[in-house]
Amino acid sequence: MWPYYESEDWSVLPPELNRRFNPAFNMASIKQAFNEAVERVSTVRMPAPTRLRDLIRQIRAARTAAEERTVVNKECAYIRSTFREEDSVWRCRNIAKLLYIHMLGYPAHFGQLECLKLIASPRFTDKRIGYLGAMLLLDERQDVHLLITNCLKNDLNSSTQFVIGLALCTLGAIASPEMARDLASEVERLMKSANAYIRKKAALCAFRIIRRVPELMEMFLPATRSLITEKNHGVLITGVTLITEMCENSVDTLNHFKKECGHREIVPNLVRILKNLILAGYSPEHDVSGVSDPFLQVKILRLLRILGRNDIDASEAMNDILAQVATNTETSKNVGNTILYETVLSIMDIKSESGLRVLAVNILGRFLLNNDKNIRYVALNTLLKTVYVDTSAVQRHRSTILECLKDPDVSIRKRAMELSFALVNSNNIRNMMKELLLFLERADPEFKAQCSSNIVMSAERFAPNKRWHLETLFKVLVAAGNYVRDDVVACTIQLISETQSQQSYAVSALWRALEKDTSDKQPLAQVATWCIGEYGDLLLYGPPLEDIDTPINLTEDEVIDVYQRLLWNPQNTVVTKQYTLLSLTKLSTRFQKGNEKIRQIIDTFGSNLHIELQQRGIEFSQLFRKYDHLRPALLERMPPMETARPQANGIIGMVNGEPEPEEEKSSVLEASSPSSDSSALLDLLGTTDLGMTPSVSNKNTSANSTTIVNNNDLLDLLGSLDLNVPTSTSTLPQTQTSQIFNSTNTTNFLVDGLLNSSSVQNDTLTMIVLDKAGLKIIFRLERSPDIADLLIINMSAQNSGNAILTDFLFQAAVPKTFQLQMLSPSSTVIPPSGQVTQVLKVTNINKVPLRMRLRISYTGPTGPVLEQTEVNNFPSLISQ
Repeated sequence: MWPYYESEDWSVLPPELNRRFNPAFNMASIKQAFNEAVERVSTVRMPAPTRLRDLIRQIRAARTAAEERTVVNKECAYIRSTFREEDSVWRCRNIAKLLYIHMLGYPAHFGQLECLKLIASPRFTDKRIGYLGAMLLLDERQDVHLLITNCLKNDLNSSTQFVIGLALCTLGAIASPEMARDLASEVERLMKSANAYIRKKAALCAFRIIRRVPELMEMFLPATRSLITEKNHGVLITGVTLITEMCENSVDTLNHFKKECGHREIVPNLVRILKNLILAGYSPEHDVSGVSDPFLQVKILRLLRILGRNDIDASEAMNDILAQVATNTETSKNVGNTILYETVLSIMDIKSESGLRVLAVNILGRFLLNNDKNIRYVALNTLLKTVYVDTSAVQRHRSTILECLKDPDVSIRKRAMELSFALVNSNNIRNMMKELLLFLERADPEFKAQCSSNIVMSAERFAPNKRWHLETLFKVLVAAGNYVRDDVVACTIQLISETQSQQSYAVSALWRALEKDTSDKQPLAQVATWCIGEYGDLLLYGPPLEDIDTPINLTEDEVIDVYQRLLWNPQNTVVTKQYTLLSLTKLSTRFQKGNEKIRQIIDTFGSNLHIELQQRGIEFSQLFRKYDHLRPALLERMPPMETARPQANGIIGMVNGEPEPEEEKSSVLEASSPSSDSSALLDLLGTTDLGMTPSVSNKNTSANSTTIVNNNDLLDLLGSLDLNVPTSTSTLPQTQTSQIFNSTNTTNFLVDGLLNSSSVQNDTLTMIVLDKAGLKIIFRLERSPDIADLLIINMSAQNSGNAILTDFLFQAAVPKTFQLQMLSPSSTVIPPSGQVTQVLKVTNINKVPLRMRLRISYTGPTGPVLEQTEVNNFPSLISQ
């Protein structure tokens, strides 16, 4: 007995045992005192643990993180000791404290088994804490959660509804697929219970089980039908939620419920319930800010939207009730706005009447006037999806939308800018561009690139005349500064080149801009130097413009001084100096004198530290010496650039983002400085030794929208692949192996002699190369009537979904034995039921079968999407 008590608290023993040994005490008295002490110790209980509220008070009183950790560690140590001693008296309180510690982010896994012990307890309070701990501390990744299955099954058969409710909540929270399959039949049985509380809990549990194990959906269908006829609001809302989940995740289930509309009248029943909620009087049990059960109304509206989508009969049945909800809902409180927002979504998603759609857009217009910025954002976001469905209705709120461009919230400004560009048309182009240019001037830097590019695109599509078009582009270059994208520079240069009647105005306007400091406007300096280099004689010696108040009186020396300032300015980029150096060289043939000063400036770049400028300086210097007789012919004015954009009018971009002015006389572009988009095509064939000739479209195309790839300088993406061996198998994914051709003669794929020059045909074949997630890529193949070896591919990207697709980028790569030329796309945005077109020209000199790798990227409603595929089954275009 002595060793045991050596480790105990001797303060509970009699004072005689704490004294030094006294020989006067006999052995009998010592034994008696010892036995009394043992009896007293055995009756001592451990002190009660700290209450949860006291622990919370101690943790909150901690001034530093170290003090908080000290309190938590001390309490965790005490809880561990009680777990080891199997103290069941305070287990419930200790688990409650442990859950609070877990919520603070501290480890609490050591309490998992104690939660199982509480669940097995017959007391309801213990079960409640045990199930709560199981939901917080356990998940399907831990094997210990399997031990709870038997306890759940027993509690699901309990006679107490609250115990059943606890078990159902826990099952829905932590059920693994195996556990869900084991207990699904119990949940289905409880969905038919006579107790409304149990039916509600069982429906919610079935909702969670279906999310985890969709194949169990069919088991719950019979029990789900009865939930829609419930009068209890709690059971009804859970039933509607369950049906909504089923319809969203299974087309077969959706069709099943739509067929039920004729027999069980599900849609009319939902309409009746919603109508009763609207017309019902005050009900304190379900009233929220004067609205009767808004949660149930929102759930029903969402289910009606799913059932009425692409269904004319169901849509007609709910048109009247949607109009009543839209007109009778109180809008002074946020609760009413929530119902109205869901009503608008339903109206726009079903086959509703035109008048009802106008009513929905007007509701969103009222949202734009709300003081709550969240409501304004929601309205703009919804209008952005609606504008392609009913543009005329949204146009009525154009002034309100433009006011949102001045909103202090950055998210609202971004959505308002996107919606404003969607509203631009030929009738309002002048007013809209005026407002958007004002927005561009004061916009945040992250908006300037996108805004300037969209203004250029809108101006290109709807410009009333060339003069206004040029003025708008110049304003964009000034307002956006260095944030202007390269496609704007290319588009402006091409417009100036092809508009001969406005070249005098353009060179005068750009000279005025160039006289000012352009260090923060590099794209403007590039366009200005290019224009002055081409049409400098019009600036000095051309006839005065009648519509300009103050004519420009310049001398050649003044122009050369400005050029010298640009070349010597360390803030100007190398690309701008390249433009300027070439432009100055061209001015030597435009000016009548001053060639010596120009030559001296160019000679100084022969020893420039930058290799590009040094090379240009040396080469241009030779034009003033050895090849002086060739200089006038080499530097003569360029002919008007051909407009190579498709009929839908897209932005013309530059190939490497940094155009080389001296290459403008040639349509062949060097590949010595590949663009970022071109290098991105490394991923087209994975990480193998790749070697196709990539061609990049969208915003990186040449100044005249022509890209003929130099095969010797680009990556060999097909490497050692023997292209002379015809391949008859398609490597498209399984879902894409079925190609559709609009021709009867399409059975022979990859026939030798594709693009054969022996017979030139104008036959047109159509093939679907990608059909996924609502995006369909279609190739229409044509033989060129003029060039025997040329195949023209008209690419069409069609959006069959309901969401707008932005940032669309189509990239292609072909073997190095081909030459691929890609023209600019019609747009980078594909509206719902809209399309983007692009032209590809493939030259086959070696008469080998054509192969092509495709990479399509865009931003959809779920975020960025990247699709890659290979087309190996091009048909022969030779008529039999």
